[in-house]
Amino acid sequence: MVFQPLDTLPSTEDLPCSDDTPVDNEDQNLLPNLLLLSLASLWSTRMDWFFAVDMAVYHTTGVSPKVPVVPDAFLSLGVERKKNGKSRKSYAVWEENGTVPTFVLEMVSHLYNDEYEEKMALYARLGVLYYVVYNPEYWQRHLHQPFEVYKLDKNSYQLQIGEPYWMSEVGIGIGRSRQVVGGIDQEVLLWHDARGRAHPLSEQIIADMQVDISAERQRAEAERQRADRLAAYLRSQGIDPDTIT
Repeated sequence: MVFQPLDTLPSTEDLPCSDDTPVDNEDQNLLPNLLLLSLASLWSTRMDWFFAVDMAVYHTTGVSPKVPVVPDAFLSLGVERKKNGKSRKSYAVWEENGTVPTFVLEMVSHLYNDEYEEKMALYARLGVLYYVVYNPEYWQRHLHQPFEVYKLDKNSYQLQIGEPYWMSEVGIGIGRSRQVVGGIDQEVLLWHDARGRAHPLSEQIIADMQVDISAERQRAEAERQRADRLAAYLRSQGIDPDTIT
């Protein structure tokens, strides 16, 4: 563990907001954002929480405070929704009065990223109370279940039993359910109440998410077209774009 005076730690204004690693399937972006939009509706009157998707978390329990961990999603309690009235670029524990995330979600995909080993150990050192691993397609590859909730107990994670799982310290439960999103029936993660009843996604939440997805697809298509035009120009100049690094 690295201890460093607070006044010598970098500001989030000077730190990257993410690791810029592209997701390898669309659910890695869709499902955490659905949780975010749903929670924003369920806890709309509360201002003491912050939920982020694919945002860098900077801390002082690793090799350097400049090396973040980037969960697929995380929830912190007891912090401002908007820090000083502004949106966060990243989350630095030392700028949040030492508040570490209470809940972290990691989604296992084709490109395995040590969700069951290194990341689990890191979140335990950091003090994350609940660590949820969602692995709908590759769980047999790792000899795990598709949905697992771990709770920190004496500095190590213990696998919890039951789904949906009620997180009493958070005041909400989480589990899998079926939902029609954009006309497609699929498995999603939903928040649940203390009786195990799912908080279904509203039509407005789904509509908002579809707008975000459409905008992202347009951005990706514009980027692809730009790359194609650049490649065509380079070839017209006798340059093979595949040889440029």
